[in-house]
Amino acid sequence: MEQFEIQARAAELEQQIANLPAGSITKKIVNGKAYFYHRWTENKKRREKYIPTDELENFRAQIAQRKELEQRLKALKKQMPKTKSASLSAFTTNIRTGETLRSFAASVLGYRRRACFRQLHEFVYGEPQDKVFILCGLRRTGKTTMIRQIFAEMSDADLAKSAFIQITARDTLADVNRDLKLLEAQGFRYVFLDEVTLMEDFIEGAALFSDVFAACGMKIVLSGTDSLGFLITKEEQLYDRCILLHTTFIPYREFESVLGIHGIDEYIRYGGTMSLGGIHYNETSPFANKESTDEYVDTAIARNIQHSLRCYQYGGHFRHLHDLYEKGELTSAINRVVEDINHRFTLEVLSQDWKSHDLGISASNLRRDRENPTDILDRINLAAVTDSLRKLLEIRNKAERTVALDDIHAVQIKEYLDLLDLTRDIDVLHLPDVSTKSKRTVIAQPGLRYAQANALIQSLLLDETFSALSLAERTAVQQRILTEIKGRMLEDIVLLETKLANPKKQVFVLQFPVGEFDMVVFDPEAGSCRIFEIKHSEAPAPQQYRHLIDEQKCTQTAHRYGPITGKFVLYRGDNQEIEGIQYQNVEEYLRTLVP
Repeated sequence: MEQFEIQARAAELEQQIANLPAGSITKKIVNGKAYFYHRWTENKKRREKYIPTDELENFRAQIAQRKELEQRLKALKKQMPKTKSASLSAFTTNIRTGETLRSFAASVLGYRRRACFRQLHEFVYGEPQDKVFILCGLRRTGKTTMIRQIFAEMSDADLAKSAFIQITARDTLADVNRDLKLLEAQGFRYVFLDEVTLMEDFIEGAALFSDVFAACGMKIVLSGTDSLGFLITKEEQLYDRCILLHTTFIPYREFESVLGIHGIDEYIRYGGTMSLGGIHYNETSPFANKESTDEYVDTAIARNIQHSLRCYQYGGHFRHLHDLYEKGELTSAINRVVEDINHRFTLEVLSQDWKSHDLGISASNLRRDRENPTDILDRINLAAVTDSLRKLLEIRNKAERTVALDDIHAVQIKEYLDLLDLTRDIDVLHLPDVSTKSKRTVIAQPGLRYAQANALIQSLLLDETFSALSLAERTAVQQRILTEIKGRMLEDIVLLETKLANPKKQVFVLQFPVGEFDMVVFDPEAGSCRIFEIKHSEAPAPQQYRHLIDEQKCTQTAHRYGPITGKFVLYRGDNQEIEGIQYQNVEEYLRTLVP
């Protein structure tokens, strides 16, 4: 066989082997009865899994087949000459090939994979499509890690045909074109270009990757943090010639399964980015403090938008933002809109009526605290304090405006934030007035929202309005307000993840003249709905489901959205049923949501 035929056959065998079970079958005798187990090694640990009797013979055949294919692959590899790495001195850009890629991937060997990794894997090893694969998302959402995970699992034959190009702002499309031609001539098949949008001429010339190199059989993967630049390119130069994968949104189940960090409160405080295996995540997270949060908003979000718009030479996408751009105030304006969204969120939370039962539970918990019992909430008129905070926040919110923003500017910036997957809108519907409709803006990175809200509350509590309160009292007020914010954020998290996991259903908040259902999931095809209350509490209480058993509210809902097939309270406690209401642990619920 010719060399390319040997390589192709080797790649085919490796793919077949990967689809067959590794390891061996072992037998155990328990009470005189034989039981069979699949035994294999994973991450240097021995694993076992029971094999049902009716699957045993098929499993044995698969094990035998894998061993046969491995022997054939071994013999085939002996026919392959030693592959010399491409001469790096011949390239203009920063390129890694050969064994350097193995070293590049070594540190991620033990990392768990994100769910979206499967799409990247299918593109790399699937049939050529004359398309490029775009891997985009905000900073620290796992893009480069996924590429390194691809390299980590590659066979020697595939790795010898792979290249990783680290683009810098000094590189041009002409430089990349020249290097890609050299790689193509040397038989390279898989090329990954990181931070490709740093090239100022990328947006205008991106068709090069699909029309020239992908069309010739190369698998081209483009990645970077400049999501908006990719989206502009997708609609123009790469229209219908690319596969786009967003990494920005990290749901709770991935935060838990990939990082190994458990607990919805941890997700509320830090969720939205990936860290190195979750080690000391709360210390290294971009949302660990106000300074790092501000830096993330500035570099990962604001500059993302500004860079994309600046590199688009015709400037048409600037629209009404062009005046802010020319004055050098566009980044500041984008920051302002992000902060304003969170300020309005905090205001809305503080404007809600304090529920007496919630206050009672909080006061009781504080009195019974084993380490630091206190009756602060019995002595403080928290409603009055909160009203003062709300008024002060409104004033502060207006005073902090450094850039005069018209509504049209804010609307357009919000459109770009939506395109970046940073913000999503949830419908708020009304009964019996079906003509009334509003929106609730959800920040897809909860850690960002919580960090900004926490910093704002801390600064407000230092105001002279609260100087009469002791440090302990100010701390108690702060914690009480943050608990409310966590509760509202939990609602937003559940609403967003439920909506994304149910694209064929309608997910919304349903408000009545008095009270609301925190979430309704309406199935138009089935003509039915489910209704939910979402509580941050760990303990059940009758007040939590009072709306769910309200006959008038349920009748109006059923008339509009069909029979109610389930009534649920999502909370942080154990699963149970109370008076026909299904109490479900919110973390368990979120784990079940798969788009």
